[in-house]
Amino acid sequence: MADTRVLLVEDDQNIVDLIRSNLLVRGYLVDVSLQGGGVVDRVSAVAPDVVLLDLMLPDADGFELCRALRESSAVGIIVISARGGEGDKVRALNLGADDYMTKPFGIEELLARITATLRRTRPAPASDQPVVVEAADVVIDLDARRVTKAGELVHLTPTELALLCELALNPRVLLRHTHLLRRVWGPGYETETEYLRVYVRRLRAKLDTPGRPTLIVTEPRLGYRFEPPGRE
Repeated sequence: MADTRVLLVEDDQNIVDLIRSNLLVRGYLVDVSLQGGGVVDRVSAVAPDVVLLDLMLPDADGFELCRALRESSAVGIIVISARGGEGDKVRALNLGADDYMTKPFGIEELLARITATLRRTRPAPASDQPVVVEAADVVIDLDARRVTKAGELVHLTPTELALLCELALNPRVLLRHTHLLRRVWGPGYETETEYLRVYVRRLRAKLDTPGRPTLIVTEPRLGYRFEPPGRE
């Protein structure tokens, strides 16, 4: 993982030492912040590939910090928190987190989730994929990793883009929850259906036009279909 930089935002020194030592020995570059103040500016300055963000910081609301990071950067955000409630997880995902881990967790699980986040952040397009997918006024340029709506750039996070591309590359095909979770987040996420609910809602908010059918159709209890208009 040479040249892969992780910013760890955590105030518990024992956890900092554990995570930092395990990442360093595997070749990651690791920056640490023991508080939330200045983290947004630090992300801008050092450009990490992944932020590991504790929610319970002494000087900042972790949820608000997650929101601020997402508004200013497309960096991968993995929340690491002792708050294990589903409401906390959904709130963090709604604010732009890519993943959510509840303490305590194993180092191998953390490494697997960092790898999965990096895969979404820096995917290599397959050679047999079409270059551009069009759906009404939405244009998805896979090579450029760029999405526009009515000619205006749509800012998507890496996870939002990965999910949209998986759906758009299979138009009118029902993609089951387990398939999407495995393809976008990776093995081991097949039961995390709240991830899909949150991210589909985020995509609809950015891509749908009021008064027109949604581009992403829900098949209750089964999965989702990408439904571009204009063809029977």
